Amino acid sequence: MRMTFARAAVLVAALFGLGVLPATSSRAQAWPQRAVKFIVPLGPGSGVDIGARLFADRLSARWGKPVVVENRPGGDSLVAIKAFVSANDDHTLLFGPSGAFTVHPFQYDKLPYTLADLQPIARVSNTIIAVGVPASMNVGTLAEFVARARAEPGKLNAAVVPGITEFTFDYFAKSTGLNIAKVPYKDIVQAAVDLGEGRVQVMVASYAILKPHTEAGRVKTLVVTGRQRAPILPQIPTAIEAGYPALELEGLAGLFGPRDMPRELRERIGADVMAVAADPVVSARLIGTAQIVNPGGPAEFGAAISAQTAQVAAMAKALGIKPKQ
Repeated sequence: MRMTFARAAVLVAALFGLGVLPATSSRAQAWPQRAVKFIVPLGPGSGVDIGARLFADRLSARWGKPVVVENRPGGDSLVAIKAFVSANDDHTLLFGPSGAFTVHPFQYDKLPYTLADLQPIARVSNTIIAVGVPASMNVGTLAEFVARARAEPGKLNAAVVPGITEFTFDYFAKSTGLNIAKVPYKDIVQAAVDLGEGRVQVMVASYAILKPHTEAGRVKTLVVTGRQRAPILPQIPTAIEAGYPALELEGLAGLFGPRDMPRELRERIGADVMAVAADPVVSARLIGTAQIVNPGGPAEFGAAISAQTAQVAAMAKALGIKPKQ
């Protein structure tokens, strides 16, 4: 049965609100009993991966158990989500962007998971998403790039992180009348190399991926997609300031637990995550790796995901894409 845009948004809001399961005090108090694993849907070097490793190190010391990070990129995050759901273990958690899955109901007729399988534990940060082009293009602003793309329809290639980032790029391209082919990558981190060498003409991804190539002079960062300028990039305008509000996107990232994880345990883990985020050293490192510290517990993270889901539904409607689930 197909689902309307409104029904899809309401369902996500219900699932990511206060949770769907009762608390279990003894289980929460005994956790963790062994090593904890963070599955990350992006490759090493991405903004989410950097954050996951930073929190894994601090939480390992706090919990007295190892916390390991396992990168499972590819398949529009389905590889990582399937591995997380299949584990069915409250010591295996998913650390990633919510934008990786909020678009799935509009992309796939059948999914190996349901939204209830991904229970929010803690919002960690807003990954800074940026738009970059090869420095060799000699394009200085987003408006100049749009003019170039319009003058060469179908001749430019784009590399875009799957999920909400790709949805947002498609919405931007349609609203500006651009015809740009997208090149798929199993690991989007590798696309930055092609961007710097001019094989790809535009890339939308976390600034952490673009940063080394930007600093080396091979990539020009045109805008960031957040509502406000990034603290580490005060000279770079937002897409809204550049005159392209269709590219507005907050890179929401955090930690998820399995379907049957009790609310009390999620709240306890979430409190530990927020305590780590409050450490000035951790905050400084997150900011330095192109993230904005924005911690929150299960309820706050769930509410933010619901808002993002509504944004995705609005973009899908504008693109003429109906929910498939």
